[in-house]
Amino acid sequence: MTPQENAELLSALMRHEELLKQLVAAINKPKLGLHSDAGNCKIYCNRHNGSLWYTLNNSEASAITQTALTGYLKELKFEKCERRGKEVYKLLITIQADRPYILESGHDTHFAKSVLAAIATLTPQQLYSPITLQPTPGTTDENVLFCRVWVESELVMASYNEQSDWREISKQAIAVTKAAVEMVF
Repeated sequence: MTPQENAELLSALMRHEELLKQLVAAINKPKLGLHSDAGNCKIYCNRHNGSLWYTLNNSEASAITQTALTGYLKELKFEKCERRGKEVYKLLITIQADRPYILESGHDTHFAKSVLAAIATLTPQQLYSPITLQPTPGTTDENVLFCRVWVESELVMASYNEQSDWREISKQAIAVTKAAVEMVF
């Protein structure tokens, strides 16, 4: 290449870099004006209110009609809380999408177990991509809710049974999630 061609190429690359910076800034710009997306959105994952998952608005259940949630897995944690006057443990799954979503499920439900089993089989590199969580009703029991986990367009196949070591599976799922969040490319 001639010096003139090098200079033209460098100039074009610099223009492209500036345009990419402007695109990133536009994507990351917060919403201004009136909207309904302030804060995070807590989603309850169970079949108690006639749907697979729902939110609560002023203690009133509001069904979620969408069949899946896609975003970046940011955190898995267990939390002790009080529900209906009883102390219980919940699995909280934080997904970053258009806003933060916190999915809550009983720690020993099939929903929680299917998420934990699937995430425990993944690598941090796989979790660096968005995942999709898809609540799936049980076929033999109206109260059972499972969760399918997808990485890109691939369904994560992970089985479990009565002998599964949930303490170890949970530790592995939490560890791989933390490792993915801490990754820098």
